[in-house]
Amino acid sequence: MKRVAVVLLNLGGPDHLKAVQPFLFNLFNDPAIIGLPRPLRWLVAKLISYRRAPVAREIYANLGGCSPLLSNTYKQAAALEKKLANLGEVRVFVSMRYWHPMSDKTAIDVNHFKPSQIVLLPLYPQFSITTAGSSLKEWSRAAAAAELKAPTYSICCFPTDHGWISALVQLVRDGIEAAITSGPPRVLFSAHGLPKTIVDQGDPYVWQVELTAAAVVKKLAIDGLNWVVCYQSRLGPLEWIGPSTEDEIARAGAEGVPVVVVPIAFVSEHSETLVELDVKYRDLALQKGVAAYVRVPTVATHQAFINGLAQRVRAALKNKRVLISGKPDGTTICASGLSKCPLAALD
Repeated sequence: MKRVAVVLLNLGGPDHLKAVQPFLFNLFNDPAIIGLPRPLRWLVAKLISYRRAPVAREIYANLGGCSPLLSNTYKQAAALEKKLANLGEVRVFVSMRYWHPMSDKTAIDVNHFKPSQIVLLPLYPQFSITTAGSSLKEWSRAAAAAELKAPTYSICCFPTDHGWISALVQLVRDGIEAAITSGPPRVLFSAHGLPKTIVDQGDPYVWQVELTAAAVVKKLAIDGLNWVVCYQSRLGPLEWIGPSTEDEIARAGAEGVPVVVVPIAFVSEHSETLVELDVKYRDLALQKGVAAYVRVPTVATHQAFINGLAQRVRAALKNKRVLISGKPDGTTICASGLSKCPLAALD
């Protein structure tokens, strides 16, 4: 019987308050995040994690003392495993980039399962070298150390996947209906930000975020819909991509427009949605006089989303591509010039 291992790759989060600082250190010590030589990067990561830990601990304390991302990802893994049951013996594993269970442990677990095929599925809808790229690279190292020999296929991204878009459309439509009693709302598609230097180097993230938002708007088919793509979670002194979500909330308040805030790059609830969007930005909206503030939930285990992931896994196994992306045939969706697209060299 065919034995298929599917590995969900995600960011991770601290599982208790004492883990906050080492989690932050792992994050900032990643060369995909801070591209300094190793000794200097180590020192910078130590300094940043030390300084940010008290604020971050307070955030996670408000979330019950830990990040909910791992438990939410396990729920997605269970739902996906059920959808793939007719492929044979299928097991869906979870591997986190910056906190447990990390790639080394998960790769050993996968090896014990003795799969005939492996599919890597980063739970980042849009590809960036800082997220899916970093996770896939780290998995490759861990898989080699664990001596995993099974053929492995990777899904780099799914920015316009039918299931992902269908789930978002239903949730956004519900959000618009909740806000429209205060007037025609503006939909803010909010994605995690990136330093502009990374985007300028050819990272396809912004391009793909815009593809996702445009696909949702097209399927909503609401005449004259007022919408904008914006970016949250800015850190440090570097110039970041914009417009910022904070600025768009302030603009909506000045113009007397209700807002529907959509997490366009997150598939699970975690600190950026439950604290930044639900608390920080909601308070900002109140201060700026926004007529109504509605935050759309993440897709989580929405049936359409899980169905879409299952179809992606089946396509990867059928096509036997090392990397497949947003097109059904596995070819790149990235515009020319986006040199960091992982499929650019394959087409």
